[in-house]
Amino acid sequence: MPNLKPVFSIEKAHKAQLQLSKFIVFEDRLPKNIHFVGGVDTAYFKDVAISASVVLEFNNLNLVEAQVATRKVAFPYIPTLLSFRELPSTLACIKKLKIMPDIFLVDGQGIAHPYRCGFASHLGVVLGKPTIGVAKSRLTGDIEPFPNRDFTYLKDNNEVVGAALRTPTGKTLYVSVGHMISLETAIKIVRHCTRGSIPEPIRLAHKRATTERRKISKP
Repeated sequence: MPNLKPVFSIEKAHKAQLQLSKFIVFEDRLPKNIHFVGGVDTAYFKDVAISASVVLEFNNLNLVEAQVATRKVAFPYIPTLLSFRELPSTLACIKKLKIMPDIFLVDGQGIAHPYRCGFASHLGVVLGKPTIGVAKSRLTGDIEPFPNRDFTYLKDNNEVVGAALRTPTGKTLYVSVGHMISLETAIKIVRHCTRGSIPEPIRLAHKRATTERRKISKP
């Protein structure tokens, strides 16, 4: 009979996330003046993960560098365990960068996660760099009514785990601490980086990953 023993354990992966969450820093560990902001995103073609990492000048959001890396997917898609699937190709991509940004915006959750360690937090702890989770949908928690401002807090059992931020186009983004940053600063940075529906670093990383996927998928 074939060996049907799984090559991974969901329970162990969740325990690893809980352990990693203990290392998350909720204070600003940023330079006084932010010079470069990074963005990461991943596209897929069959069993290949295509990750893109971009670097933008923080003040004017001009693109200064972009890198792409591909890796065969070794982990299935499982809700709440995205980081285990995307981390290998993302890290390979970041290692190619000649300019290391002061902070990364990540298309995914930070601590706004059932195990308090989404992809943005996992990446930040592994890199030892400040990260912000910017997600298009909620994974956990409830939002309070919007006050007379563009954001409201995201709470899970009365614990503030992030914020819902309205973009200039009216879209709602879910911002949470990844690593080495406060929620207040995270909101300010995402607001500064967003001209349309999503922050420019993530938009450009997504565009680069999608372009690379088209190249790979062509016969």
